[in-house]
Amino acid sequence: MRWTKLILAGLVAMFAAVQPLAAAEPSVAGLWQKTDEATGKPVIWFLFVENHGTYQGVAAKLFPRAEDGPQSPTCTACTDDRRNAPMLGLPIIRDMKRIGLRYENGNIMDPRDGQVYRAVMTVSPDGQTLTVRGYLGFEFLGRNEVWYRLPDDAMKRLDRSVLAKYLPGRAQGQTQAQAQAPADVGATSTMRR
Repeated sequence: MRWTKLILAGLVAMFAAVQPLAAAEPSVAGLWQKTDEATGKPVIWFLFVENHGTYQGVAAKLFPRAEDGPQSPTCTACTDDRRNAPMLGLPIIRDMKRIGLRYENGNIMDPRDGQVYRAVMTVSPDGQTLTVRGYLGFEFLGRNEVWYRLPDDAMKRLDRSVLAKYLPGRAQGQTQAQAQAPADVGATSTMRR
């Protein structure tokens, strides 16, 4: 009986020590940048938010490239409920379920042609890179992209409509901070870009 109590106490202590480590794993929640592999310039910023136990990534800031030509402000190629929705704030990645550092059972949509692919994602242990893999059929037939986490202060460069929809508390705080700050012409023009 005494050995049983000691073993049980040891298991409880071990579980209590491991639990905070698991909770400390970085999450995909936050702001990420996809860059052009050839130029190193930003292509799009994604804002990942948790929504009823799953994660979604929305187009939070767009960086149109000259070689892509004029872009439609809405997703005309989308074939589902996102059809004709504004590109800014469009949920591109949906239904990702977290399993530690890995997210799976979700999908990613290519807004250029409306094609929806199955997707998995993995956050690096340091929380600074995100590997996104879209695929049809089998995961090994897919393609990886590596995205980079942006600092928290990059949120202030997002359009207020995106913040209001996906992070309403932060949007309200940003609006209050802007109202209290003295007018700065340079800062105002940066916020509009």
